[in-house]
Amino acid sequence: MGVTAKFRIGQVVRHRVYPFRGVIFDVDPEFANTEEWWEAIPEDVRPRRDQPFYHLYAENETSYYVAYVSEQNLVPDETGEPVDHPEVEDMFGDLRDGAYELHAELRH
Repeated sequence: MGVTAKFRIGQVVRHRVYPFRGVIFDVDPEFANTEEWWEAIPEDVRPRRDQPFYHLYAENETSYYVAYVSEQNLVPDETGEPVDHPEVEDMFGDLRDGAYELHAELRH
């Protein structure tokens, strides 16, 4: 049985616990990162592997980076504010209703 992702590419989300937000640019149907990455997460907060994981162009108050986050740790960002990560404009167009539109040449 396939898992349906709750969020979509282009959607602006924020982390449920940590103070960062970002734009989803890729989705893995289940955990697909390294074992080292997995082991680095403290066991008491380690998410399940059998859920979608999202690649984000992320930002916090001091930096821009790429984040890999489990579905259970994301919530929609309701601010309507743009994400200032420098790679967002390379992949996405306008922000409308909490999501960016993929540039036409990147749509499949």
